[in-house]
Amino acid sequence: MAGKSSISAIDEHIGQRVQLRRVMMGLSQKDLARVCGVTFQQIQKYETAGNRISASRLFELSTALDTPVSFFFLGLPGNVPEETRSGRRPTHVSDGGANDPLGKNESLEIIKLYWKLPNDDQRKMVMKMLKSLTGTE
Repeated sequence: MAGKSSISAIDEHIGQRVQLRRVMMGLSQKDLARVCGVTFQQIQKYETAGNRISASRLFELSTALDTPVSFFFLGLPGNVPEETRSGRRPTHVSDGGANDPLGKNESLEIIKLYWKLPNDDQRKMVMKMLKSLTGTE
């Protein structure tokens, strides 16, 4: 187990991104642990950077959380995704900045409720309504 002095900023960042994605998906630590075949305490240690996440485990987590491995690295200094080099900002994932709307409880609640809708048609209706309200339709 890594001691507090050996925790790197990268380990902390990746753990926070695991937690962010898990919450976005509406999963508990116990749910994620069950899918990955580890204890919920292990997921806690990953999320707090108490234990480092191996490459194979990170790949497993990305599969369980239905996101590319690169999601866990977004927002690290010097880590600029290819699509942002042209000046476009990606819209499919969060960059984890201080003003990141995905870091707010309200945003996470909206995401959880959206994915609790029983079918794709209802999700499409909600998306259409939001686009209409924001003038982005």
